[in-house]
Amino acid sequence: MVDSIDYGNLMHDAMRGLIKTVLRNVKADGLPGEHHFFITFDTTHPGVEIADWLRERYPSEMTVVVQHWFDNLDVREDGFSITLNFGDAPEPLVIPFEALRTFVDPSVEFGLRFESGDEDEDEPALHSVEDDIPDADTVDVIPEEAPAKPKKAAEVVSLDAFRK
Repeated sequence: MVDSIDYGNLMHDAMRGLIKTVLRNVKADGLPGEHHFFITFDTTHPGVEIADWLRERYPSEMTVVVQHWFDNLDVREDGFSITLNFGDAPEPLVIPFEALRTFVDPSVEFGLRFESGDEDEDEPALHSVEDDIPDADTVDVIPEEAPAKPKKAAEVVSLDAFRK
């Protein structure tokens, strides 16, 4: 018998399900309007498949942008695969949902952050979405167009702050 309900892991599962639904919709209908995604993932996570040169360049974490050009988006129960353009070189990526660290859609000020149990438990529960949007120097696939106007900050709830 379980001693308590693990709300943190249940919320992470629900958030991954939300991302899965969004990606399935994008696969079926394309990206609507100005929507685009910054997706950060752990490159060391089991099941992540990226080119050797990308793994050497990003040994622990990588952020990709899904916006103007992507191909072969396939969404499974445990993750997704996608081909992205890196300097005119298409590269396939396989990313398990468990490897995700952040998922941000700055066009609507939406962001999710997945934190490990290693994080400081005294960390505030709310984070600005702006903290999750990488600088152009750290983005692996730079959007072809800059956003027309800056967006105001939204807040992302960190579920690990509620774990005991």
